[in-house]
Amino acid sequence: MPGENINIQVQITDNSPEVLNAVAIAIQRALFQMGETAEGHAKENPPCPVKTGRLRNSITHQETRDQTVIGSNVEYAAAQELGTSRGITGKHFLKSAVANHTAEYRNIVKESMMNV
Repeated sequence: MPGENINIQVQITDNSPEVLNAVAIAIQRALFQMGETAEGHAKENPPCPVKTGRLRNSITHQETRDQTVIGSNVEYAAAQELGTSRGITGKHFLKSAVANHTAEYRNIVKESMMNV
């Protein structure tokens, strides 16, 4: 009706800290799952060359805040991965573990983010 006052109250709640925390947790979850998956793919024979099993058993992954790193601390891992000028052909077992499974990693991220 004309001249009638309407009283409306609006309350705005900032949930951005909770949302950002949930996203950070989802990212860490995805990074861990991708690391576990990449480690498994790298340890497959092939691509990982196996003579004694030392190289395969040394492959591991580590997550930081924004990335997953996969690798080995065995002294001859780089020569096996990249090859040498003395006739060792690179096996690219680490590179293959990542590059040949991008759709799988994409799905891991997608699924992790859907749970936010």
